[in-house]
Amino acid sequence: MKVTGYAYPWDVLGETAFAERVQDLGVDEVAVALAYHSARAATPWSTERTSVVARTAALYRPVRAEAWAGRDLVPATPDWVSAEDSGGDAVRRLNEAGIPAAAWIVLTHNSQLGTEFPQYAVRNCFGETYPWALCPAQPAVREYAATLTAESVAGLKLSSVLLEACGPLGGVHQHQHEKTDGVWAPATARLLSICCCDACADGWTGLDASDVREILRAEVQRLIGTADLSVVEDRLPAELKEKLLSGRQQATDALRAAVLAVLEPGTRVVLHGALDPWVTGALPGLTPTAADDAETVVLQNWAPGQGSVDAVAAARRALPERVAIGSYITAVAASAVPDIEAYVAELAKAGATELHLYHLGLAGPARWPDLHAATAAAHSAP
Repeated sequence: MKVTGYAYPWDVLGETAFAERVQDLGVDEVAVALAYHSARAATPWSTERTSVVARTAALYRPVRAEAWAGRDLVPATPDWVSAEDSGGDAVRRLNEAGIPAAAWIVLTHNSQLGTEFPQYAVRNCFGETYPWALCPAQPAVREYAATLTAESVAGLKLSSVLLEACGPLGGVHQHQHEKTDGVWAPATARLLSICCCDACADGWTGLDASDVREILRAEVQRLIGTADLSVVEDRLPAELKEKLLSGRQQATDALRAAVLAVLEPGTRVVLHGALDPWVTGALPGLTPTAADDAETVVLQNWAPGQGSVDAVAAARRALPERVAIGSYITAVAASAVPDIEAYVAELAKAGATELHLYHLGLAGPARWPDLHAATAAAHSAP
């Protein structure tokens, strides 16, 4: 299995031992966050600080006025890092050390822009906007994503381009102090993740937008009124669901096409996604044509359980043989994976041919042995 480890620019640049540590680990490439959402990221290897507070989503390359002129949606410049081109500097440092570097680009997840320009954000059937979620049906969002990608990769030697949030985000999100956990059933969360903005409604062929919103609201209220929080199926008519999903997938395909159009021919594209077409978030549901545009599809197999191994097997059956399947696992969960080597072996046996390791900066000395074990298991997989 090919092994990709993920890192932030400040991980690579923050202390000189990073490259040496990664070389000893033996990953095949390091994915550097060049455009990323807001976060508070621990820095367990640093002797100077305990964390980096990235207050907003930002572009970790120069934000050039000529590239963004005349647009509403412009990425922030991260003043929490000292270098103007910290992402580029991190990629170049890895290149100099002989470590292949990939671009890790987060597209539609931007709370700052969604707050400042709510007209471009996802809006649910109650008319509530989700500021963290830029809507792929909006032409301005697709233009933003394409320019963000072009500016992220400009002038860099990259082994791959990894696309996260290349599709819709929805109603479930770690927003401020999240107080929705344990309140909405899965079916409720799915309905609240259907964008009902005017641009999305334009894609609802043959449907009256007001009627659709009312139907969705009524079903959400019915589900919220039930005592069973495990409900996964709603009662929407199949024809309505088919048209809603079709509109969403058309917008997602248009977003992806705009992004891919700015990449050099032959670029190795890695797409974060999910088999369930209704999934929203960092790894959104794959459309019927998504796999045609990617070398690898990465599934979130964060930890054992919840059908992770079965999902890999299902993806291997569903996706073309030429498409590699990556398993995205974490070494920084609150509870460590009990036997991470065995878990990686199970994923490989199910059909995964790449291991995506989270996270080379967040995993401190206590969790670094888990990264070693996972990488060794991946490289020894048949």
